[in-house]
Amino acid sequence: MVRYGLVIDLAKCIGCRSCVAACKVENMVQPGNYWNFVLEYEQGKYPNVRRIFVPMNCQHCENPPCVKACPAKAISKNEYGVVLIDYNKCKGYRYCIAACPYGVIHFIDKEKTLYPNGEKTPYEALPAEARHPLHRKKPGIAEKCTLCWHRIEKALKEGKKPGSDYDSSPACVPVCPAGARYFGDLDDPNSEVSKLIASRRAIQLKKEYGTRPQVYYLV
Repeated sequence: MVRYGLVIDLAKCIGCRSCVAACKVENMVQPGNYWNFVLEYEQGKYPNVRRIFVPMNCQHCENPPCVKACPAKAISKNEYGVVLIDYNKCKGYRYCIAACPYGVIHFIDKEKTLYPNGEKTPYEALPAEARHPLHRKKPGIAEKCTLCWHRIEKALKEGKKPGSDYDSSPACVPVCPAGARYFGDLDDPNSEVSKLIASRRAIQLKKEYGTRPQVYYLV
């Protein structure tokens, strides 16, 4: 089987938020919402202190509580382990937001444009049917990270290995100037992500909830 996930090296992350910006642009994320964001912590005691940055996005859990919480059955895992929201089925109940222990699902309360003056970008001006289904968002629904499934899906159709180059990876991965983010098949022992998890101390956030995240952090 193939199970895609992310590995994030906290020792490399510099908190620049390039991943946040790339995600926003690639997925036309609703202004005020963030599919990717960075948590900051201060560790130590003056004068020996340092900042720790922890990037956050959907953990694409093996046992996702958001799926069970949605009464409209609008959230599901695809065959590659990616958790996706069907915007046509979503009724905006927001139970998924309450159920997610990571705080990574957001609600679109009203239509907002990326330009502050209300003008639409060329992509926003496209009719819904001209966009990828994962970009046909609208007010009254939930949204979250998709691991840029539209890019991964395209790579698979073209016979490319997801994660092998810029276009076949989630947008947040290749833009990281520190090379702190990795994407690949967690079930392939020879993949880069699997080798990193095996060779370093890799943790999963809040695994005590039984969610079994597919995002690993190297510490």
